[in-house]
Order: sequence, then C-alpha cells, then structure tokens
Amino acid sequence: MSDVSASATIEHLDRGTLDKREIAATIARDIPAGSYVNLGIGQPTTVADHLDPAAGVVLHTENGMLGMGGAAVGDQIDPDLTNAGKIPVTETPGASYFHHADSFAMMRGGHLDVCVLGAFQVSRYGDLANWHTGEADAIPAVGGAMDLAIGAKRVFVMMSLFTKGGTAKLVPECTYPLTGLRCVTRVYTEYATFDIDEDGVRVRDTFGISVAELSERVAVDLMGPRRS
Repeated sequence: MSDVSASATIEHLDRGTLDKREIAATIARDIPAGSYVNLGIGQPTTVADHLDPAAGVVLHTENGMLGMGGAAVGDQIDPDLTNAGKIPVTETPGASYFHHADSFAMMRGGHLDVCVLGAFQVSRYGDLANWHTGEADAIPAVGGAMDLAIGAKRVFVMMSLFTKGGTAKLVPECTYPLTGLRCVTRVYTEYATFDIDEDGVRVRDTFGISVAELSERVAVDLMGPRRS
C-alpha cells in the first residue's frame, strides 16, 4: 500500500464523486431520528439544511442554543441569532437559549448523541486533528472541538479525502496536534465513507472509485464493506 505524495494528482478520480452538498445530505440521512446533535464550524453546519424535520433531530450550538434550524435567508436573518460560526440561522419550535457554561456542560457531559466536525487529519485509530497545521495565521488554541470530540457519543467527520496537493488526510498516525484520541467513529468524504472501530478502518460506501483504488492511494489498511 503506497503513500500519496504531495505531488500526486487525483484529477482522474473525480468521476462520480460527491460534492459538499451531497456529503452533507448523506450525513443528514445517517443521523438517527431523535438525536441531539452538534454541527461544527464550517462545512458541517450545512448538514442542518438537509435534515428531515419529521426525524426530530435536535441541533445544539456551542454558543448556547438547543433547537437550531437551518441557515437563515432573506427576511429570516437576525444578527442576534447565529450559530457558533457566526452564520445566521433559524430556530425550531421550542428552541431554548442558555449560558455558554451550560452549553459546554452539555457537550462535556455525554448529552450529545452525535457531533459532526471537520478535520485536517484522521488516523486509522480514530484520532482527530482539526485545529492547527502549523501555519502562522492558524487559530491559537483548540477551542470547543476538543470538548465535542471527547463528549459526544459518536463523532462524524466531514472532510475532503485528499489535500489540494494530493496527500491523503486519512493517515496511519496524525502529524498535526491532536484534538481528541480514538474519538472518530465515521468519516465522510467525496470518494467514500469510512467506519472506524477497534478492528480498524472499514469502507462503508464508495462513490465513483473502488476499494482497491482507494487502497492504492491511502497509507491505511482498508477493510471492505460488511456483507449484509
């Protein structure tokens, strides 16, 4: 199994892959009905726009809201009603607001069924690195992602499988500072969805690429999908 070098091209693998909207929709479908969920800053927040209202999923946001709806548009926009990424959002019937400390108590106390986070790297063990790459303008500290990674019952990651240079972000060991150890349970990318457990990394679904092709391009041993 070969490493993907920074100069490697992945342009020839773009057939049938998912775009970011489709990845968000896939995640939304996989969230169990009635779950309490936190969507991390960035692309994970778009999952809210694809949730089925009938599923009864309740969204928590780090800045102190339970019952967040999808993104606000037009006359819905209220500058005082935003998610943790400062994006205007809507509220669902029965939504509640609370102190930041209470919000973190929910995050740290195991009260969230699922959180969806972005990532720079995920290791074969489910280690997560999503806050620092060594860049001079990077954020100075890990923030609430650490609390979500360790506090949520399940951690889903939404990310591109490769960097712009072609290096795989699913790795044997994380080389960036860690957000959480052995915390990631599932990874959603444009090429495939992966489950991570004590047995290793298992391909759940593929999009326009075979498991064999994936195995040639990531330096992680991959197990095929489970047979039903």
